[in-house]
Order: sequence, then structure tokens, then C-alpha cells
Amino acid sequence: PFATTCRSVPPLECMKVLAVAEKPSVAKEIANILSQQSYRTQQGPSQYNRLFEFSTPYRGSQCQMIVTSVTGHLMELEFCDERHAKWKRCDLIELFDAPIRQRVPDDKRDIERNLEQAARGCHELHLWLDCDREGEAIGFEVVDVCKRANPRLQIRRARFSALIPRDIFHALANLVPPDQRLADAVSARSEIDLRLGAAFTRFQTLTLQDQYEGLDGLLSYGPCQFPTMWFVVQRAARIDAFVREPFYAIEVEHRKALGAPLGSEAEPPAAPGRAPGGA
Repeated sequence: PFATTCRSVPPLECMKVLAVAEKPSVAKEIANILSQQSYRTQQGPSQYNRLFEFSTPYRGSQCQMIVTSVTGHLMELEFCDERHAKWKRCDLIELFDAPIRQRVPDDKRDIERNLEQAARGCHELHLWLDCDREGEAIGFEVVDVCKRANPRLQIRRARFSALIPRDIFHALANLVPPDQRLADAVSARSEIDLRLGAAFTRFQTLTLQDQYEGLDGLLSYGPCQFPTMWFVVQRAARIDAFVREPFYAIEVEHRKALGAPLGSEAEPPAAPGRAPGGA
């Protein structure tokens, strides 16, 4: 449904662009801004990731643009050898250098097909992911999927900080290459999480399971869990150490004389022995 009649290197009038945002709501707003609220909606293989198609100015001429989205990370890391995924079929030390790979999980296969189908007829891929490390990593996951369907895609990155027309049009006019270094930093952290989490979760679960009352299930370990647990423990300690103290609030009441004009102040009562308004 996204085939184009352009041949070889297209003139800008025939340019077709696929733009991918990090979530459906962002894709819709970007389409709304770039199309000036005039787009056609199409339903692809993914029920929740619609495609918005319209014509918009780009590089001095009109181009046909399709905006769609993912829902966060498109891929996940896993061990290549099924033996390393089984708890008791390998030595735990092997998990620190066992081969790993990225794959699209089954629950996101429809998003993968959505991107592949849209990318086949396009000339450029614009990455409108969040402008942080995670967004950069997700962007390269999108590139990997789209390039498999269309290896000739030109890849460009949109940098924006707000979903307002000024920022969106400025980003479209100032596209840049995606930053592989930021994506690599996320990949390194994800690999550490996978290897340490798998090895130490299995180690402490198999070692301590059934040894103490209440420790009869999974004992999860993760590099991110320890700082999070510290925050939880510190908060619980502050709550436990809280001592009630009385506190006081000042309440002020202002009254005007009955019948006084709005905005006027009533004259205070005269002091004993003094006529009202007297010196």
C-alpha cells in the first residue's frame, strides 16, 4: 500500500519519507503539526501504531510523509544458546561471556511488520525518538528493522524538545545523523544488566532458596535494583522515625460594617470619650 512511482534518485516532488516516533501519541501530534491538521490515517499490522500520511514542505519542495511509532524499545537482549537460558544447564561463570543477540520479542512482531511495510516505498527514514540515550538506542533498533526491508534508506535524526510547531518545524529543517555512541552506551548497560542479573539471580536463588523462612521463591538481582531499594529503605526509615509535633496556623478574619460600599473600609468604632471622626 506504500509503493511509489518514483524511479532511481527521485526529485523532491516525489520524495517519500517515513518518520518514526517513540509512542503513538507523539506520532499523532507530529503529524498534526507538520500537516497542519490535514492528514489521512491508515491502519497497518499494528493495532495501536497507526500511520498518518500527508504532504509537507521539505528541503524546498513538497514531500509525501508517513508518520508512525513504536512503543518504547523494539528489541531485547537474550543469550544465543538456549542452554544458557536454562538455570541448571550451564556453569554460571559462562554467562559472563556467552554470546548474546538482539531480537524483536513476539509481542512486538506486529510493530516490526508495521515498520517494514511502511519503509519499503520510502527514500528517507526520520527518527523522531525522545532526545536522550534511550531514544537514540531505540532509533537504531528502528533503523535495523527498516534497513532490512529497504537497505537504500537515508537515515536522519530529528532533535526537538517540545511538541510545538516552532520546535517541530525547526527539527525538520535541521536534521542530523543519529549518534551511535549514545546507543552503544545503552547497549553496554543492557548487556551488563542481562549478564549480572542472570548470573546472580540464579546464584543467590539456588543458594538461599528454602534456607530461610520466606525465601522460597525467586531472589532477583539487578544492578538497578540496589539503588532503588536504597531509596525505598531510606523513605521507610524516615517514616518510622517520624515524631508528631504540634503546629499552629494563624487565621485572620476581616469584617466590614453592614452596608459599607464595596471596596471601602468601615471606620473603626470611636474610642471611649471621643466623638467619631474627632481629633
